[in-house]
Amino acid sequence: MAMYDDNKILCGSSSYEKVFYFNPEFDSLPKTIKEELQIMCVLYTAQVGGILRLEYDREGNLLLTVDAREDDFLFDEIGSGLKIREIQAEKRELLENLETYYRVFFLQED
Repeated sequence: MAMYDDNKILCGSSSYEKVFYFNPEFDSLPKTIKEELQIMCVLYTAQVGGILRLEYDREGNLLLTVDAREDDFLFDEIGSGLKIREIQAEKRELLENLETYYRVFFLQED
């Protein structure tokens, strides 16, 4: 659990609370990027259910983390894995650029 505590959440969406969260620490991102992240997260939770978080680990890798309530029998675990892989393939450039952004501006790497 210690590794999770070190992660910094970029944004997330919950099908349970019908809410999208964007971390204000990343307000310097362009509006179009923020909108694209919101659409991506909300569509994921609308289609698959559960909670999707985009979070950075200590090294600056952007992780797509999925959680579901224990009593959520409608959550599609197989569909979740497929959708995550689809997002990673279709949004590869965006996700890589977000990792570079974080490493430069937050981790102070060259």
